[in-house]
Amino acid sequence: MGMSYLVYPGAHHTRFHHAIGCMHLMQKAVQVLRFKGVDVSSEEENALYVAILLHDIGHGPFSHAMEHSIVSGVSHEEISMLFMEALNKEFNGSLTLAINIFKGEYHRPFLCSLISSQFDMDRADYLKRDSFYTGVAEGNINSERLITMLNVVNDELVVEEKGIYSVEKFLLARRLMYWQVYLHKTSLVAEQLLTRVLQRAKELTSQGYTLEASKPLQFFLENDISISNFDESVLKTFSMLDDYDIVSAMKSWQTHEDFVLRNLCDMIINRQLLKIKIKNKPIKEKLKEKHLEKLINTYGITSGEAEYFVFTGSIFNQAYQLESTQINMLHKSGKIENIVKASDQLNLKALSKPVLKYFICYPKVKM
Repeated sequence: MGMSYLVYPGAHHTRFHHAIGCMHLMQKAVQVLRFKGVDVSSEEENALYVAILLHDIGHGPFSHAMEHSIVSGVSHEEISMLFMEALNKEFNGSLTLAINIFKGEYHRPFLCSLISSQFDMDRADYLKRDSFYTGVAEGNINSERLITMLNVVNDELVVEEKGIYSVEKFLLARRLMYWQVYLHKTSLVAEQLLTRVLQRAKELTSQGYTLEASKPLQFFLENDISISNFDESVLKTFSMLDDYDIVSAMKSWQTHEDFVLRNLCDMIINRQLLKIKIKNKPIKEKLKEKHLEKLINTYGITSGEAEYFVFTGSIFNQAYQLESTQINMLHKSGKIENIVKASDQLNLKALSKPVLKYFICYPKVKM
């Protein structure tokens, strides 16, 4: 949930909660499929539980907010895979099947779909969980009903026809949760500030400054880590990082001599965030230049420093992707049909269209 707790005070649940919840739903799914005559071996069952339990293990502090800040260009999926391979080595190859399913390389596609698809146990858990902890009722899906409606035809995952309204609700809930929670403008600006805190900290460290931080965080400030040098030693250091390392560092950096780092940290710790405006059209460069010039003239800082506080960007929401692994409905006649065609809801076609919005952030008042 990144910085969503700044908007929704109850949203302090962790990925540990989520991982356990996903495994619980996976157990339900296996029970349902076996009851309907789908053959799932004990080895496949165990691999499913391992894969779903570890699917998010590569997330660092504050989740997506810092995904490309601590390390360069390495996604959480890649780090999850590194963790799984390290564990596989430790447990003498017993995670091999789980890794193949996680990668989507197993010969039975429905097992991979249960881990990662447009309707998987990951989404079935986080939508309901995040809806509960934030209090945003629009995201409250009926995950139990959806799982009960699952079936398998020719090793492909399908949803039985009578579950169509639950699937429609699921897709609509996903769209609403993204706009109302995951892409909420306050969460968005807070995450942008958090990313910039790490960027500035790394920049100052490279210039010879010594910043107070925990040993694991200090390591990532001092070193440029990419996939090419992400070895077992780096993986172990990464595993020692959590939200507390970052919050503790920011509390310390609030009094740092550097204007940028000090103010960025102060904004997050004391909830005095930048102003953010979201538009349907790209932000005009003139508007950004106006705010930059004002900041430079007020504080006598460089344009590079000012750009930590004045910046633009875009956000993207697409509830259902037609080009990805599709959600297929199984009719009583045996016909299998894409949910968009099977549904009589016209808005499902609209949900498959990507929506792009643009934002600008700048200081509200004098810092």
